[in-house]
Amino acid sequence: MNSALRNALAGLAIAAACMPAAQAQVNSKNQGYLVTGPNFDVVTAVGGTVCVRTSDWTPARAAAAAACKQCTPDLCPAPPPAPVAKPEAKPEAKPAAKPAPKPEPRNVELKIELQGIPFNKTEMTADNRKELDEFLNKEVKPLTTVGAVIITGHTDRIGSEKYNKKLSEKRALGVKDYVVSKGIDQKLIFWEGKGPKQPIPVTKFCDNKMKRKQLIECLAPNRRVTVEVVGTIMPPAKPEAKPKP
Repeated sequence: MNSALRNALAGLAIAAACMPAAQAQVNSKNQGYLVTGPNFDVVTAVGGTVCVRTSDWTPARAAAAAACKQCTPDLCPAPPPAPVAKPEAKPEAKPAAKPAPKPEPRNVELKIELQGIPFNKTEMTADNRKELDEFLNKEVKPLTTVGAVIITGHTDRIGSEKYNKKLSEKRALGVKDYVVSKGIDQKLIFWEGKGPKQPIPVTKFCDNKMKRKQLIECLAPNRRVTVEVVGTIMPPAKPEAKPKP
């Protein structure tokens, strides 16, 4: 995700607080975005100006989305510009001195991945909770505003796809409830379960011929929940320049 697109998503800020909690959806029309309704319209925040992404989002999907011009106009194919007649050169006027710009909030995107959730369980481990507490206190709490929190549950490949889909949703909901208990407004939270569809790359070396206990241990990184937070933070104030003697 490049910085320009990351900044667009992060502009959710204050207005997303008025949105109801929802479960993320994707489809070929607007894949990579949180959608709603029978027409799979993209969910927006910050006065309807910022599209909410899911963990499926990529620049290529953004360019192919029906809502490309609405969400990422800088990625949409553009027609060649019409030739413009060059105006006659005029003498350059000296620019007037401009007042120093006021500091503005900076868009940020934060992410943590809580790995190693016990096999066939939904509850986080003590280490998971410690990691999440540190993330919320040290990274999320200093934000000026929190625009949205996207929580995604995952499983390993052992078991049926249907069962793992439900298990991943329960893992996401468990983390959602924990985050809400720490003071995050549940209206800002979007959650989904991916089942085994997005495995950690290193687990491709986990051979199904392994003993079951060994295979379960090998696939532990896949049993995880990701938490993404977008919002704004005020940059530190610059010290005033001292007058020259």
